[in-house]
Amino acid sequence: MYATASDGTKLYYETAGEHGTPILFVHEFGGNYDAWEPQMSFFARRHRCITYAARGYAPSDIPADVEKYSQAIAAADALAVLDALGIDKAHVVGLSMGGFATLHFGLRFPGRALSLTVAGAGYGTERETADYFRNTSLKVAENFEKDPVGFSKIYALGASRVQFQNKDPRGWAAFAARLSRHSPVGAANTMRGVQCRRPSFWDLEDELKRMTVATLVMTGDEDDHCLQPSIYLKKTLPAAGLAILPKTGHTLNLEEPAMFNALVADFIAQVEQGAWKPRDPRADPGQVMRTE
Repeated sequence: MYATASDGTKLYYETAGEHGTPILFVHEFGGNYDAWEPQMSFFARRHRCITYAARGYAPSDIPADVEKYSQAIAAADALAVLDALGIDKAHVVGLSMGGFATLHFGLRFPGRALSLTVAGAGYGTERETADYFRNTSLKVAENFEKDPVGFSKIYALGASRVQFQNKDPRGWAAFAARLSRHSPVGAANTMRGVQCRRPSFWDLEDELKRMTVATLVMTGDEDDHCLQPSIYLKKTLPAAGLAILPKTGHTLNLEEPAMFNALVADFIAQVEQGAWKPRDPRADPGQVMRTE
């Protein structure tokens, strides 16, 4: 099935489950719609689940113009998928690039989100490493453009990916194979149009403080460039909780599927029961101990 984005781009999606509240899964740069299979199988028992291929990822359209890719467009594409299915509100779950899209979905369309799960988001937002990330992303774009299959073998062994390989060689091999099928045009344009231009969390502070959608922030403790950004989101978003998975890298939903599913399931259950509240104002971060 296909949804149509506002600019006419076709977005491929799949669904599972017929009952319960909807969950929309938004994939990372290194994945695709099928990278959510452990979650689609698990959550479809109680929810209507949707996963889709971002623009630039087959079988969705792959626009040749880099200006057809941006952080704002990524959030709008998620909305287009919900609109195509006639879904008014959904829990939105995103990893990495999808985590950024999920957060921006909450900022732009808060009335359409039942909750947000922002997992593995942070790359490029730290000001001290912003230039390095941008330059590296441009190099990654060039490499995917020249030889996506060859370069995927290098990309799959990044510092925050080897944890997955060590724990689950078979699962990691499937991830690496998925990565090797990236479109040269789609991967390069996604890097240049979305990754390189995404705004820092710190530049969005005022907007983040006003965004009250229930949010679960998740990161691995060995995903170094997501740790501080995740803590920042926890401290800045009024209704955020933070889960840090031990001895875990970037590919959270595949590297630790049982833990990921349990945390997200409990979060969604709390949200649906009205039990996930904004932080109690008595929990003053400036207080060490109460003295009177």
